[in-house]
Amino acid sequence: MKNSDTKIIRWGILGCGNVTEVKSGPAYQKTDGFEIRAVMRRDADKAQDYAKRHHITKFYTNADELINDNEIDAIYIATPPDSHKYYALKVAEAGKTCCIEKPLAPSHQDCLEICEAFKIKSLPLFAAYYRRSLPRFLQVKTWLENNSIGEVRHIRWHLSKPANETDLSGKYNWRTDSKIAPGGYFDDLASHGIDLFIYLLGNIKTVAGLSTNQQSLYDAKDAVTACWLHENGITGTGSWNFGCCQREDRVEIFGSKGKIEFSIFDDAPLLLTNENGTEELFIENPENIQIYHVENMKEHLLDNSKHPSTGETAAHTSWVMDKILGNL
Repeated sequence: MKNSDTKIIRWGILGCGNVTEVKSGPAYQKTDGFEIRAVMRRDADKAQDYAKRHHITKFYTNADELINDNEIDAIYIATPPDSHKYYALKVAEAGKTCCIEKPLAPSHQDCLEICEAFKIKSLPLFAAYYRRSLPRFLQVKTWLENNSIGEVRHIRWHLSKPANETDLSGKYNWRTDSKIAPGGYFDDLASHGIDLFIYLLGNIKTVAGLSTNQQSLYDAKDAVTACWLHENGITGTGSWNFGCCQREDRVEIFGSKGKIEFSIFDDAPLLLTNENGTEELFIENPENIQIYHVENMKEHLLDNSKHPSTGETAAHTSWVMDKILGNL
């Protein structure tokens, strides 16, 4: 229940697709002081169905009508990445707070233009890198800040999975369309981990990568490797392959006195190994995985705290991704 004396921030969602069904949409409705007032989808039947099922007052098929609705204070852009800049600039022009699904945009240059538009208007801009707000990864941050593995030396991540049925069938998938996501699943998935590493270990100052298409199932990249250097001297390596025989998602942070192991996507325990032995800790993710991210936006807007995932932090992640793919 929302408190009667709380100022309600009325949100509109652009693109009420699958990601908004459980991951994000309900989080806005459950956050005290937030309300989803309207949604937009080009398909009128799907927009109406979504609004009805989620008890939302209004629905639109035209983005401009939603963005310029006087009853909407803030916009959540949940469309495919190639449209993020187009809609974000309209939201900035309308003078409204905005949260954009990750990645912020397909290129670092687009991210910079988005950030500048909101900076000029002094408007809050958030990016949905929600792992920065999840308790399981905040526990990793606590271990690092408590020097539980001594001085951090290196981070390593390997993510692989077999080609799925859609990949093998040749059916269209925007996530592997190079015009929308040049790095394919790397854009969609690796951005989550790289953004989290930046949050845990600080900004990256040097990065290089190699990428290719090994399977020829689609025109985006399907195999990527990279190495990088954080500003504080911590080194990092990553490999992402979407045509391997089995799924693997493993992150290792090596320190002078121990190691931390965890998964970015899998529902697996955190492991801390040091002179005291190995500690295994399982922290369950919430049903609506963006709930803490959304609650942190409310706190930011009330000036109680700074949100960990802003347009600026997301733009830095995009710079790293572009460098890995050789786009910069």
